[in-house]
Amino acid sequence: MKRHRLDLHDPQMSKDADLIPRAVVAVGATSTSESWEHEQHSHRKAQLMYTLRGVIHCEIEAGIWIVPPQCALWIPGGMSHAARGSGEAHVYCLLVDPDASDALPPQCCTLGVSGLLHELITKAVSFPQLYDVEGAQGRLISTLLDELGEAPIEDLHLPMPQDPRLRRLADSLLADPGDKATLGQWAVRIGMSERSMTRLLLEELGLSFGRWRRQLHVILSLQRLAKGESVQRVALDLGYENASGFITMFRKAVGQPPARYLADRVGITGNAGQLGIAMVDAPAQHAFPEALKMQLPDRK
Repeated sequence: MKRHRLDLHDPQMSKDADLIPRAVVAVGATSTSESWEHEQHSHRKAQLMYTLRGVIHCEIEAGIWIVPPQCALWIPGGMSHAARGSGEAHVYCLLVDPDASDALPPQCCTLGVSGLLHELITKAVSFPQLYDVEGAQGRLISTLLDELGEAPIEDLHLPMPQDPRLRRLADSLLADPGDKATLGQWAVRIGMSERSMTRLLLEELGLSFGRWRRQLHVILSLQRLAKGESVQRVALDLGYENASGFITMFRKAVGQPPARYLADRVGITGNAGQLGIAMVDAPAQHAFPEALKMQLPDRK
């Protein structure tokens, strides 16, 4: 698929945000092209990516985080990350000074976004960058930081192995998630004994091979279901005999069938067609996004 380089409203947004003397810089971003990419980068301020619509991949160190609708991805300051996406996207980004609050997460994670936090973020995006710290806007930002510090951490993390043999396995399953090879067959493929592979998976990931693969299927299925693909199509592509087997796996993993899980996260946007999901995986080199327009507040 062709990747487009983006004409950003302000290509120095991340660097500029680090220089703005405010606890929070809030921006809105919209993409209307088929796909876009954002080069690997880092900045001093932490970042919250809150997806209202679209599918976004954020690539951060050795793990995959999935962000369903009404959730957000938290990236601590100084952590290198890249992003890519497909289809129409609508995202709010907060760049937060690391000294703004002691309650902010020290690690990368997904956060649940309450109705109040949603409204606070939406309002903050309309503020000028140099908002009045002592006025009403400054008080709202303080409330936003308090609410952000109370946001629940979602357990939607898929760790990625560092051992090159296990990484080969993980990359193969990411490329072909419907591969039904058994643990023993995978051990032969990557040149390990079944016992050594099992032990190393538990040491590096804290998960068995079966649990890791199920979590991968949950992540990939949410990405595709959020784009409107049918449960039947997704189930077959992931190697299940039918939709029923896939739904059983999904319910066991997250406690709800996929349709209910996604529907419960539409309340804020109000439209199942506006579901947004973000995923993150290991670092990769990407071009700067072209279809992602950053609407920065005026500097007043």
